[in-house]
Amino acid sequence: MKNKRVELGFNLPVKIVKKQKWYVASCPILDVFSQGPTEDQAKKNLREALTAFLLSCLERSTLDTVLKECGFQPIIKPAKKESFISQGDYINIPIPFLVKSRNPENCHA
Repeated sequence: MKNKRVELGFNLPVKIVKKQKWYVASCPILDVFSQGPTEDQAKKNLREALTAFLLSCLERSTLDTVLKECGFQPIIKPAKKESFISQGDYINIPIPFLVKSRNPENCHA
């Protein structure tokens, strides 16, 4: 089997406020913050910070614990996408993976 690239995505709420000359971007649900001289740069920096944070959690095998401590709970029957988007601004954080093989002995799925 060839290597395949797959992505796990997080659609997270973002809040941006102007503080003097800087824009502060935050993802309050994960308590991650960043800043920039413009709103776009602050959001870009937040995306990078969230990506680094989530990858670090994955590498340390703590993502499940961190998400639970932040109040995340699985939804058995997901709500319609529109209900999430209409509640405020969101940022999409894709986490890329490379799947090297699909050996049934190595996969728990």
